This record gives sequence, structure tokens and C-alpha cells, in this order.
Amino acid sequence: VQLQASGGGLVQAGGSLKLSCVASGGTNANYAMAWFRQAPGKEREFVAVISWSGGLMKVKDSVKGRFTISRDNAKSTVYLLMDNLKPEDTAVYYCATGLYGSRAADFGSWGQGTLVTVSS
Repeated sequence: VQLQASGGGLVQAGGSLKLSCVASGGTNANYAMAWFRQAPGKEREFVAVISWSGGLMKVKDSVKGRFTISRDNAKSTVYLLMDNLKPEDTAVYYCATGLYGSRAADFGSWGQGTLVTVSS
């Protein structure tokens, strides 16, 4: 499975962005999809995960109420809507597909990342 993430960019604090990640070249049937991020000089961290059906979701505590994960299986796409962005949200955002979880090891396929920069 190949994953292609898009939607990153430069935004002012308080603004919004919507990331998309399209899966292709295989099947991600029954697989969860997730977003992780890696800020400069920091380790990659979990942001959000959604189950195949969309019935289960988990979001990192620091982004609860601001970030929303969703998916459209007909389009093989997962989304991350990010509202009220803060400078500390600046990072490269990666999408991944695999088991439902919050560890990087739960996911076997990764996208190339899309850069989100939030200015103060």
C-alpha cells in the first residue's frame, strides 16, 4: 500500500488546515489509519487513529477538541481537520495504515509526510 499525504502549508496561529492521505496500490481493507507528527529535533508522536469502520477513534490529548480525524473508504482517504492551530503543532505530519493503536509499531505502511508550519 502506498500512501500520499497532502494539505500541509503555512498558517497563522488560530487558523485551520485539512490534511488528506490517499491509499493506493493495494488494499487497506479492515485496516486502521492514523496520523503521526514529528517536530524538528523531536521524536515522531501519535496524533490520531481511526478504525476501518470509523466507529473507533482516538486523539492525542493535546489536540482534543481541535483536531478531527475522519475517513472515506470509498475514496481510500483519511483526513485530519486541524482547527485553532498553535505554533507547537508545527511538524511534519505522516499518515499510516495498520492495526488500530497509537504506537508507530502498529502501522506497517507510511506516507511521505506533509509539512505544517504554524506562525505566531
